[in-house]
Amino acid sequence: MGKQVWRVVVAGGAAAVFTAVAAVPAGAAEGGVSFSRVQVNGGKPIVVGVSEVAVPASFRMATTHKWKWPAVFLYRGGAGDRLWHAIETSDCIKVSSGVCDFDETMYFDPSVWDMRNSEAGVWKVGAEVYFKGGGGDIDDKGLTVYVKRGSRLTVNASPEPVSKGGTITVTGKVTRADWETRKYASYGGGQVSLQFKPAGAASYTTVKKVHANGSGNLRTTVKASKTGTWRWAYYGNTTTGPSRSSGDDVVVK
Repeated sequence: MGKQVWRVVVAGGAAAVFTAVAAVPAGAAEGGVSFSRVQVNGGKPIVVGVSEVAVPASFRMATTHKWKWPAVFLYRGGAGDRLWHAIETSDCIKVSSGVCDFDETMYFDPSVWDMRNSEAGVWKVGAEVYFKGGGGDIDDKGLTVYVKRGSRLTVNASPEPVSKGGTITVTGKVTRADWETRKYASYGGGQVSLQFKPAGAASYTTVKKVHANGSGNLRTTVKASKTGTWRWAYYGNTTTGPSRSSGDDVVVK
């Protein structure tokens, strides 16, 4: 049995929508509504760690019906599984008679709403509205968005200082958000780039690529040639967001 959908009216008439499981968007349920100009997070992946993330969205709705609670939302699967989160929509920004633009914010927070690690990955985008007096319209917008677990990196480069031509050992660790425990946990096996920025330079350059071991630990060595800053960079995958460590300065004498 699916969870219900709760809706709460907040200040200014905007609707805060708490969504869970509902019917699959498969075209108009009642008809008479057109959704267009749908955007979620500017087309970029949504990366969620273990605390609240606010994601912008927007859409246009045209209808002659008297309506309430329009929103775009994320869903996947034949069972109509929606990603559990809160939605806050603006009042109508009038374009013309019967046509409104809406700004929306989606709130994802594993510490408040249950999020399973298996929910990381690709989601579809749907749009819906309820009519005053009953009924509504719900549509698949043909868009997709990736929802990813946040990652983190640490770094340590030593010795500090080091003689020119000597060996620098760079270590670190990759962790990833576990939505079910609300903590970051070791994330092993991923390929991570070791990057270097010489003193006075504006950008980093990748020196080599290293795979984290099963515990997420990173370790490699490089020859000391000049003073600068070392860091790790992970570029993510379909279920995990990218991250970069802070930089660790090493003086070469």
